[in-house]
Amino acid sequence: MEFALVPLLLYFLPWIIALIRGHHNAGAIFLLNVLLGWTFIGWIVAFIWSFTSIRRYYV
Repeated sequence: MEFALVPLLLYFLPWIIALIRGHHNAGAIFLLNVLLGWTFIGWIVAFIWSFTSIRRYYV
């Protein structure tokens, strides 16, 4: 069972990183990861996107 969990966590790693970082586009990163993550190019794009800077709005 644990062997199936590790690849699943690696597949969703970009989305997990986006959630932890509080990325404002975490939902879009999730969709990109689900729909195009299997192409590896889509996964790389989602992975890089999850590390992009987070806009903070100060009032």
